[in-house]
Amino acid sequence: MNQPHSCIIIEDEPLAMERTRNFVNKVPFLKLTATFDNALMGLAYLRTHQVDVLFLDINMDELTGVELLESAKIESQVIITTAYQEYALKGYELNVTDYLLKPFTFHRFLQAVTKAQENLRKQQPLSTSLEFIFVKTENRLERVLFDEILYIEGMRDYRRIHMTTKRIMTLQNFKELAQLIPPTKVCRVHKSYMVALNKIEAIERNRIKIGQQLIPISDTYKALFYQQINGGV
Repeated sequence: MNQPHSCIIIEDEPLAMERTRNFVNKVPFLKLTATFDNALMGLAYLRTHQVDVLFLDINMDELTGVELLESAKIESQVIITTAYQEYALKGYELNVTDYLLKPFTFHRFLQAVTKAQENLRKQQPLSTSLEFIFVKTENRLERVLFDEILYIEGMRDYRRIHMTTKRIMTLQNFKELAQLIPPTKVCRVHKSYMVALNKIEAIERNRIKIGQQLIPISDTYKALFYQQINGGV
């Protein structure tokens, strides 16, 4: 089962920190584990914790982002965030994953983290991953085969998993389900819906057709959804 990629933000501008944090929280395959407003504290954390993705500001007091990268071997996927374009060449010399020039859009952010996700996937050894999960229902654990999922519907406190053979009600929320089900299988498209990518029959006027069901695509999840299906349209 795929786990979300851990990430931290090192950023000394409060507004920029909050913007990056909000973008991270929109992406199901990312999990924010820590934030730092100076590079020294961030570097200390990196020396004792494994981090998949690092969002790093460049122009900071005491220790700049470039100095941090030069002073330690960073195994993380590094995404530089800065208002200064002149650091771009230096960033690429340090083999960063991507370079985001502030103020960057969510779409541009998504391109960067998708590149980081692909790099991390290439680093992982091949394994025989499970093709199912067990989902908590009221009084038991129910097996859910990924290839049988049609879509998942939010119903107040419950999520209803619509499958080819049955329907299951669970109290597990969308974020928990997104962490359990690989992003290549299921994608969030609305505050009340996730869909199985291989069960989509058609997409028209921001609505997805799966069987007789028409599922809306909201603006919040639109960019991520189209990125998942074909790299953006």
